[in-house]
Amino acid sequence: MQKIILGRTGWSVSRTAFGALPIQRLSMAESEKLLRRAFSEGINFFDTARMYSDSEEKLGRALAGVRRDIILASKSHAGDKAGLLDHLKTSLGLLKTDYLDLLQLHNPKVLPDPSDPDGTYAGALEAKKSGLIRSIGITSHSRDKALEACCSGLYDTVQFPLNYLSTQEDLALIEACRERGVGLIAMKGMAGGLLTNATAAFAFLRQYDNVVPIWGIQRVEELEEFMALEKNPPGLSAALLEIIKKDREVLQGDFCRGCGYCLPCPAGIEINMAARITHFLNRSVVPRYMTAEFHDKMDRINHCTDCGHCSAHCPYGLDVPDLLKRQLAGYEAFYQRYHEKPVQTEKS
Repeated sequence: MQKIILGRTGWSVSRTAFGALPIQRLSMAESEKLLRRAFSEGINFFDTARMYSDSEEKLGRALAGVRRDIILASKSHAGDKAGLLDHLKTSLGLLKTDYLDLLQLHNPKVLPDPSDPDGTYAGALEAKKSGLIRSIGITSHSRDKALEACCSGLYDTVQFPLNYLSTQEDLALIEACRERGVGLIAMKGMAGGLLTNATAAFAFLRQYDNVVPIWGIQRVEELEEFMALEKNPPGLSAALLEIIKKDREVLQGDFCRGCGYCLPCPAGIEINMAARITHFLNRSVVPRYMTAEFHDKMDRINHCTDCGHCSAHCPYGLDVPDLLKRQLAGYEAFYQRYHEKPVQTEKS
């Protein structure tokens, strides 16, 4: 397992890191098996969050016995000092540890004021002075906020979506973090599931020697795929560059990343799936989306009340209702064609 130093933290972390959001969908036994296998394969950096339901508990149960051999990162979405310290107390208990290596402020709408004695940054500083955390980081889906945090000198790490759909403006964050000694953690390496070629995704991020991707791993097969890539890291071959080029032509622009910050929807629309459905139809096994039950879920878009909640909470500034309507039109056309003459697909 290759390792790199995570910015000024000085920590030697595995270049293939584990994003623990997807293990919410696993049973406790399944998650323990997966996490222990990841550790045995050499992964030593695990990223979770207070917001990820039982992810912290599962990490604690699986890895408490090797705590001193791993780097644990979690996040708080609290809005003030008291809330952050309460989140941290809960996280430490669930993770079965007396300290976090990295506490990250979780995608704040506005960067915290470091001079506010009751703010989240003050809470993180207090936790660090008390030995409850070792370093302070921040996560953001906003390029401008991520760059501002990087340049502020306040944060040891920045976590930001990076993958081969990223724009040149997004990728400029990589050099900015390098210049300032800020550790850069890449989330959404597979663009929330829209990218299907792990080799291309892996090779693209591997070219940057100061970026640590946290791959969202849910199945042993996915872990094995990344471990195989880690053992023989691919370069950006002509074939992979062609895959990247084609995906960029299809997916760059106003696409939904599936982050879920728009939820819950008052009309019950599963926005993070519905706003991407036509991409999945062209890139995934189709029958699961062609059932009457799934069609009913998509039909909820017709009951959108235009309340504005989704657009107001979208970190990418998307016109979500308009995007949903366009996705529904594409879905309905596909649905009608499918049930007139079923589309031939690979067996799942």
